[in-house]
Amino acid sequence: MKRIWKKMLCVGMTAVMMVGALSGCGKQDKELTTIRLNEVAHSIFYAPQYVAIEKGYFEDEGIALELTNGMGADNVMTAVVSGEADIGFMGSESSIYVYQEGAKDYIVNFAQLTNRAGNFLVAKAKDDSFDWSKLKGKTVLGGRDGGMPEMVFEYVLKKNGIDPKKDLKIVKNIDFGLTAQAYASGQGDYTVEFEPFAASLEADKKGVVVASLGEASGDVPYTAYSAKKSYMKDHQKELLAFTKAVQKGMDFVQSHTPEEIAKVIAPQFPETDEKALVTVVKRYYDQGTWKENLVFEKASFELLQDILQDAGVLKNRLSYDDLVDTQLAKDAAGK
Repeated sequence: MKRIWKKMLCVGMTAVMMVGALSGCGKQDKELTTIRLNEVAHSIFYAPQYVAIEKGYFEDEGIALELTNGMGADNVMTAVVSGEADIGFMGSESSIYVYQEGAKDYIVNFAQLTNRAGNFLVAKAKDDSFDWSKLKGKTVLGGRDGGMPEMVFEYVLKKNGIDPKKDLKIVKNIDFGLTAQAYASGQGDYTVEFEPFAASLEADKKGVVVASLGEASGDVPYTAYSAKKSYMKDHQKELLAFTKAVQKGMDFVQSHTPEEIAKVIAPQFPETDEKALVTVVKRYYDQGTWKENLVFEKASFELLQDILQDAGVLKNRLSYDDLVDTQLAKDAAGK
């Protein structure tokens, strides 16, 4: 009865006072600021972001989020640089590439979401005694050169005494998101897959996860939110609101079970059944994928540069202070 009375009161006040948005009539009446976010992929790997969407945290912070799947870091970066997107969500190595090219209005990372690699090594059959040395002489469906998935994979290989160029064949010319399909059709001995593709291969009995790249590589600043330096300067209020919303999503993930997280983000992945969704969330949860806060630490940036130098795509190390701004993340986390 109270709910009906309150709704009638809001309607009546609007009719009398001709006011478009009234305090107390619900958050849907709040004037929202649109922020265009372009994400590198739509993946369960980014669960805290989807929790923030599904729980209404962006609206709570006054943000109307327009989310676009860029389907690859190159496309995300192009959208941010061209002004088609306000914020890019991708591997932070992309900001280093742009900076190296001499861009004046370069890209700055302001919040880090994932702290581990999100892909898995899939084999044809279960292998409880898997060791990385088993990849020698094999063909693996990998990622593109210069991309974080491929660089982390090769970093793991080298950590385990395997030469990526001599000891195995890595296929790098298959489009992102299509490697699972190629693997299911018979290509390769192993494939490196994000979720839900790894789980889909398992469900279709076309492959089995035998190793986690996240566990094998350790803490890596895998994906972060970034924006042009000029946008950062002119939109601090909006960016803080955005960061606070994502931090709320992170807080939820840190304080709830994989089953509870999966239930919240399920509308974002209608093609994934409930059991598979829980399985994937649990995999990411158990390996410590998500940071407790969004602060992009200096040690992480230096590790990223180590990986880039190891891959031969970074000639000179860059300044952390130029490409990372932690103030928004610290404010959002109350640090």
